[in-house]
Order: sequence, then structure tokens, then C-alpha cells
Amino acid sequence: MKVCGLRFNIYLALALALLCGCQTGNKKNERVCGLRVHLETQSDDTGMSQTVTLLRADPVLVSIGKEPILTEANIIAARVIDSPGGFSVEIKFDESGTWSLEQFTAGNPGKHLVIFGQWGKTVADGRWLAAPLITRRIPDGVLAFTPDASRAEADQLVLGLNPKAKKHKKTSADPDDFFSR
Repeated sequence: MKVCGLRFNIYLALALALLCGCQTGNKKNERVCGLRVHLETQSDDTGMSQTVTLLRADPVLVSIGKEPILTEANIIAARVIDSPGGFSVEIKFDESGTWSLEQFTAGNPGKHLVIFGQWGKTVADGRWLAAPLITRRIPDGVLAFTPDASRAEADQLVLGLNPKAKKHKKTSADPDDFFSR
């Protein structure tokens, strides 16, 4: 009976070692990348909202809900596009993200979607990027915004988001294939 217990413990230890894995230097080369979309809310004392600062050149305070309505887990593809006077970032969301985006934009005209982006090698390489005004319902799952970022930073953000989208969706398609032309 003691032999079976010992064998069980050895098998359990091996299984845990395989599940936990070995964390080698691969994490150092991995880029930190994320995108969070929050909805503008009224400031309150319940702890459900927080105030954030947007725009580096002329800072503006905005109250948002603490929980994001969309994250990088909902992204199918991202790209930087040229627009009049500069560039913008376009994000295409999956089916769940499309439904959320449609519901929140349909029910909250006149409010802002507040977008936080993260890119680079550390968590500190990120900031509040934009707060586009909700003027209409967005039924197609594509959110476009002009970020408070340089073109190089926007490119880094998109480069980081697309591999994450591929991991989540297990696709190797070109990100531009997901956007309607």
C-alpha cells in the first residue's frame, strides 16, 4: 500500500512539473501588448468608476467605468491606416466584441469610449490613447480612432495586437483580410 502512495506522489509531482513548465528567458523577448476600451461614466463614490487623464499636450480628466467593455481578447485584427492629416488605428472585434460594441454604442450616444493601449517591453509602455465620441451605433465591429501617439508607437501597438489576435483566434490570415474595403 505504501508503494502505491509513493508512486502516486511521484506521478503527481511529474504532472505538476509538466503543467507549470519551465520559465526560461523567453519572457524577456516577449512584448507586452494590450488594449482596453472603457465607457465614460459619471463619477461616483461606489468604487465602480475611476478618473483618468487623456491627452498629453492638453490633459483632460474623464471618469470611466473600472471594468473594460472590450479587451485584446476580443480582437481579430488591427491596423494603422492613413487618414486626412495623419493616421488612425482600426480595430476589428470578434463576434462577442462586435455585439458588445454595438450594445454600448447604441445605448450611450454622446458619451466617450476611452481607450488604453499598451505596447513595448514593459507594462509602463502604455497610456490612455483616445476618447472617441459615440455619435452612432457601431454594428460592424470596427472601431477606428486617432491615438495620442506617434506613428511608431501606433505601429508597435498594432504589431503587438495582431499576434495576440492570431493566438486567440488560431488564424494565420492577413489582418487586412478582416476589414471591409
